Amino acid sequence: MAFWSSSLLPLLGLLSLFFLHPFSTSSSVHAIRLGAVVRRPSPDVPIFREAPAFRNGDACGTRDADRIHVSMTLDANYLRGTMAAALSILQHSTCPENLSFHFLSAQHVPEIVSRIQATFPYLNFRVYRFDSNRVRGKISKSIRQALDQPLNYARIYLADILPANVRRVIYLDSDLVMVDDISNLWGVDLGDKVVAAPEYCHANFTKYFTDEFWSSPEMAKTFKGRSPCYFNTGVMVVDVDRWRKGGYTQKVEEWMAVQKQNRIYDLGSLPPFLLVLAGNIKAVDHRWNQHGLGGDNLEGKCRNLHPGPISLLHWSGKGKPWLRLDSRKPCAVDHLWAPYDLYRSSRVSLEE
Repeated sequence: MAFWSSSLLPLLGLLSLFFLHPFSTSSSVHAIRLGAVVRRPSPDVPIFREAPAFRNGDACGTRDADRIHVSMTLDANYLRGTMAAALSILQHSTCPENLSFHFLSAQHVPEIVSRIQATFPYLNFRVYRFDSNRVRGKISKSIRQALDQPLNYARIYLADILPANVRRVIYLDSDLVMVDDISNLWGVDLGDKVVAAPEYCHANFTKYFTDEFWSSPEMAKTFKGRSPCYFNTGVMVVDVDRWRKGGYTQKVEEWMAVQKQNRIYDLGSLPPFLLVLAGNIKAVDHRWNQHGLGGDNLEGKCRNLHPGPISLLHWSGKGKPWLRLDSRKPCAVDHLWAPYDLYRSSRVSLEE
C-alpha cells in the first residue's frame, strides 16, 4: 500500500511545481513562487493558517506503546473539517507529540499533503492511497449522494491499509471536534470485542433496514442471540489485529453483496457494519459522540445539544458547520465548531 510520509513533503512539493499543470490564472488567486517557476493554488484545495505547535507534557512517555493512532479520510470537500478536527485533537491532548495520524485518500493530490504539512509543521502523519476500485462495484445508491462516495467505505479496509505495527486505531469522521483528551478514548478496555463505540439502544433499530430484510426469515434471524443497538461508525476504536484475524472486512463485504441483489437498507456504509457488529461491540460513554448536529440526512435542519457531558461534537447528517457558517445561516451549535476553523480565503496573499 502506497503512502506519503511527511518527511518527503519538501521533495513532493518541489516535484509538483515542475510536473503538475498550472492552475487558474485568475487575478484573485495569488501565486506561489519558487525561483522562476510559478504555481497557483488549486481553487479546489482550501488554504489554512498555520496551527500553533503543541508539545507533550512532562508525564508523556516516548515508547511505541505510548503512541496513539488516529485515522481519518482526506477529501478536498471535507478538508476544512479534517483540519479543524486535527486541531481540536491536538489542542486538548496531554501528549500531542505521541499522536500519529493516518489519512486515507482516494487520490494522490500532493497539494493536499502540502497543505497539511504547512498547517501542522510538527504533525506526525502519513497519507495512504485508498483504491476506489475496491468498492465501486459494491456500492448501492443510498438516500444521500455524499454517502455513496467510495472514500466513505475506506474505514472497512483499515486493517488492509494500515501497517502491521498499528494494532489499534481510533477512526474519526471529518465533521467533528474533540474537546477532551483523546487518550481517555484510546484507553478503553475492548475486552474480547473488535470495536468500541458509543451505542444507542433507545433508537429504533428496525428503521435501518428495509421491509424486505425483516420479511425474510433467513435475514431477520441475523441478530438472533444478540441485542443489537445503533452505533455511529464515525467514532470507533478498532482492534486492528482482531479485525484482521476475524476477517471482518470480508464479513462486511458479504452484506454489501446481498444489498446489491436485494435492497435491504437505504443508508451508505453504516448498515453492513451494524449487520456484522451491532450487539457485539464495547459500548463507551455517549459523551464521546454528541452526534446528529448536522441534522437529518435529507434536510440538515438545526438540532440542539443533547443533555449531559460532552467530549466530542459530531456534525453527522447533511448540514456541515463550515458550509452553514459561510452561508451566514449557521445553527447555534455551529459556533462551537468555529474556534477550530483554520481556513483562510485564497484572496489572502501567500508569503513567498
